[in-house]
Amino acid sequence: MIRRAMSEAEVVKCLRSVLDRIQESCKKRPQELSIFEPRLVAVSKTKPKDLIIAAYDAGQRNFGENYVQELVEKANDPEILEKCREIRWHFIGHLQRNKVNKIINIPGLYMVETVDSEKLANSINDQYGKLGYGDLLNVMVQVNTSGEEGKSGCTPQEAPALAKHILEKCKHLNFFGLMSIGIFGYDNSLGPNPDFQSLRNCREKVCQELGLTVSQVELSMGMSDDFEHAIEMGSSNIRVGSSIFGHRPPKELPPTEALCKAVEDVKLDNN
Repeated sequence: MIRRAMSEAEVVKCLRSVLDRIQESCKKRPQELSIFEPRLVAVSKTKPKDLIIAAYDAGQRNFGENYVQELVEKANDPEILEKCREIRWHFIGHLQRNKVNKIINIPGLYMVETVDSEKLANSINDQYGKLGYGDLLNVMVQVNTSGEEGKSGCTPQEAPALAKHILEKCKHLNFFGLMSIGIFGYDNSLGPNPDFQSLRNCREKVCQELGLTVSQVELSMGMSDDFEHAIEMGSSNIRVGSSIFGHRPPKELPPTEALCKAVEDVKLDNN
């Protein structure tokens, strides 16, 4: 089925609908989970700048991107720089250490949500420190709560040690919380999402081992298909793309990557 591109007016309408749903979900949270006002990160990957500007003009400030080069291009776009001066960029994709310098230099960078190793934390810390901004860069520890091999993230068991490393060894970083992607398409009628529960348990462990309070460790979990459930389970940072900007076409891979994926698919089929 061919999906037409969203118009600017439709994006604004969808954004307002998502914000209304967020407020309704907040009413359903247990009182102890209401310490945070959920932050909406509008995931704009593969979407044109006109739609980003439309959402910004409607009041949206936090935007998320998965791909390094796309974020670099959008964050440095003259029109976005001129019209979206208070924009806050979240990097929410897998980050390789050889791409760190590109990310930390972009204007409006607010948070890197996908720190999954001490080596990556050290690289971000060292290179961000060289910029001499004086402030700290917000980072989250990405946790692979589902245990899927194709997903990045440390294990729940490794998360407290990585958080401790950031707090004690990375003086240019601000440990903001924990992030998880989780299994796509979980049926909420089966009960609480086990990935969300795992991240909550992970936060409890981090707080216990590092002497932190729950209010010092935010949770980034929930996307277009499950953000309401995530909020009810304590998420304070939700990443919503298609419910705001519409569905996106599959990302086209470079020829070499496409060939490698095709070979891998054949191997999987033969196993």
